[in-house]
Amino acid sequence: MSAMTRSKAGPEHVATPAMVAYYAKRARHGVGLILTESTAISPEADGFPTAPRIHTPTQVNSWRPVTEEVHGAGAPIFCQLIHCGRISQAEYTDGAQPVSSTDRAAAGINHRNGKPYDTPRRLAASELPVVHELYRRAAHGALSAGFDGVELHLAHGYLADQFLDSRVNDRIDAYGGSIENRCRFALELVEHLVKDCGAARIMVRISPSRWMDGIYDWPDLHSMLEYIIPAFDAAGLRLLDVSCARADYYETSGRVIRMIRPLWPHFLIGGASLSPKQAQMELDAGLLDMVTYGRLLIANFDLVERVRKGRQLHAFSNALLETLE
Repeated sequence: MSAMTRSKAGPEHVATPAMVAYYAKRARHGVGLILTESTAISPEADGFPTAPRIHTPTQVNSWRPVTEEVHGAGAPIFCQLIHCGRISQAEYTDGAQPVSSTDRAAAGINHRNGKPYDTPRRLAASELPVVHELYRRAAHGALSAGFDGVELHLAHGYLADQFLDSRVNDRIDAYGGSIENRCRFALELVEHLVKDCGAARIMVRISPSRWMDGIYDWPDLHSMLEYIIPAFDAAGLRLLDVSCARADYYETSGRVIRMIRPLWPHFLIGGASLSPKQAQMELDAGLLDMVTYGRLLIANFDLVERVRKGRQLHAFSNALLETLE
């Protein structure tokens, strides 16, 4: 089950009984791994209305019923940790100015509230260890709440991607300019958390190619992959998720996975938009070790059983996003 933001957290950004039932239902019906919705590592990392966080003891404790029910149903569950960076507004960060690799606001309008994104504050290099510590604290909170691991959301234009992407990163210090410098923030984070939590507990999500009013690739895509994928390996990472969100798999992440697989001998997941037949083909070809599903798992809590029995799948519709079921 791919991570999908649902914005159904309770007051104080806690996990709710409805969230317990939502995840546990899919675990009971055969999902092999659950990745939670994006969960902010601190107030200033948030970027969604009524989204969960895992920063305070109350927030950490609220996740324990989720992990207990999912484990009781026989599935592992990872908490996806996010820092939205400049893809946010002060109304979502408890009044704090969003931060980023840059001091330029993201283009466009936030579809969550119809407003332009706030102008971010450029993080000083001396502040980056503080951000890493927020991730470490959140990871430890997640593990203490019973999660099997965490997924670091380094994709989709959020904070880490704001360092990786040369269209956004206009820094002239050790974290900007060259490919090595732009990858430094993400690689330092991964290395620290793998050492601190163990390789089996840390997964990374990246999106080198996705849809943003057209196909949007990392600049210098091949060179970026040739550098960062072996560097992830050297940092001890063993679990990688290549995401394309709502884009066509073969035009975006599927194309990238074919570049990554020769460089990455470890666990690799992706998919999102694949049919069961297409998913099996990717597995049989050795391109993926596990296939992710998002919207189809909202529309079909019993997706695994339906696929196994050859039953028709319910189509996804936006109306399904109104409630957690």
